[in-house]
Amino acid sequence: QVQLVESGGGLVQAGGSLRLSCAASGSILNINTMGWYRQAPGKQRELVAVVLSGGSSEYTDSVKGRFTISRDLAKKTVYLQMNNLKPEDTAVYYCNVDWVLLRDQAMGAKSVYDVWGQGTQVTVSS
Repeated sequence: QVQLVESGGGLVQAGGSLRLSCAASGSILNINTMGWYRQAPGKQRELVAVVLSGGSSEYTDSVKGRFTISRDLAKKTVYLQMNNLKPEDTAVYYCNVDWVLLRDQAMGAKSVYDVWGQGTQVTVSS
């Protein structure tokens, strides 16, 4: 099994910063794209940023220039540095991995798709 554990959420004033972390655990042989999504009350979950296995990243327009996604392959961890936060950034932030290759006793290795963390609340006050 693979688990994603998020940390770093909290309450911050507009203009402030937070850094989210998401660590993947399990008998992991390889991880593909890692990303952050968010869901505000009454809204659908949306993509915030992703970092591909090759290291390139993509962002939704509303966070470009303010958020930075990065990953540490050795630690199997993805980070989201959020600067100049705005009240509209308030949401539950979820970590996602689109594909993980796990060590498996019976088969040698097995693929697991679309893994989600439990979410961490980010609240930005005006």
